[in-house]
Amino acid sequence: MSRRKYFYNTQTLQFEELKVPMKTKLARGFGMFCAILVSAGILYVLSDIYLPSQKEKALMREIGEMKFQYDGMTAEIGTMSQELTRIQQRDAHLHRFMLDMDPVDESVWTAGVGGSNVYGAMDAFRNAGKVMKETHLSVDQLKRQLSIQARSLDTIEAIAIDKEDRIGAIPSIKPVRVDLLKRNISMLSGYGIRLHPIHKVNKMHFGLDFTAVRGTAIQSTGNGTVIHVRKSKSGYGRNVIIDHGYGYQTLYGHMYEIHVVVGDIVKKGEQIGTVGSSGTSTAPHCHYEVRLNGKAVDPIHFCLDELSPEEYAEVVLRASTAKQSFD
Repeated sequence: MSRRKYFYNTQTLQFEELKVPMKTKLARGFGMFCAILVSAGILYVLSDIYLPSQKEKALMREIGEMKFQYDGMTAEIGTMSQELTRIQQRDAHLHRFMLDMDPVDESVWTAGVGGSNVYGAMDAFRNAGKVMKETHLSVDQLKRQLSIQARSLDTIEAIAIDKEDRIGAIPSIKPVRVDLLKRNISMLSGYGIRLHPIHKVNKMHFGLDFTAVRGTAIQSTGNGTVIHVRKSKSGYGRNVIIDHGYGYQTLYGHMYEIHVVVGDIVKKGEQIGTVGSSGTSTAPHCHYEVRLNGKAVDPIHFCLDELSPEEYAEVVLRASTAKQSFD
């Protein structure tokens, strides 16, 4: 049953049915439609803000995972920076100290990167700009310190190799193996003024005489190059001179046999000939000289192998005692 509305007509004094014009009905319908449309739009906006879509939920999950990974990488950068600092400290306190090198200056190690506004482009990102700048600064600082440390290690390696070469080159062993020497050190003739065995006058003896059986191996006392080989019936007799670099040269005299020629490269401990009594000599021995920058120095300070401190002190004492030389 449809609902009808009536009104009292004062002119006809009767109740008459109220009829709504079509125009009014259309206006009311359009108003209701607009109200529904506006309500739907408001609901859509609210749901879009407070009720994210599946795609937005997926993006939010990805952002969360990226933040987690970023935090992890930031922590790793901090750990690597700390470890690099410890390496730099070991570089300064151990390696460079042992090699007598100046440490890397602290101001060089902690210096900044780039200009005052090298990361200015990131200021455009209002929310993430600060974080991005801090991250780039940490990474660039780490890269710079890695580069400095790499160059420092290259320098240390080069100097260590040079020192290794120097240690190998500087004479530091006896020209005759200690187990083949005559152990009676009272027969040792050292550096200094000595009575010449033939001329019977005091003369400067520039070397150290190692007595041994004829044919005993003579060895190079350091790495070097043979620069002189001579066979003479007087003086040093058959003798060899080796240039070790760094200003050092050694001479081996009165040899019985010579096993090298000029230009040969020899290693420390390598046999270069045998003990003899050639030239001006009274008994088989190896006359050994050490020259530094062209001047003869006492060889006793370069004969440190296989001697205890007590034996070395005794050798120095015997070698310094004035007596007759063997040549």
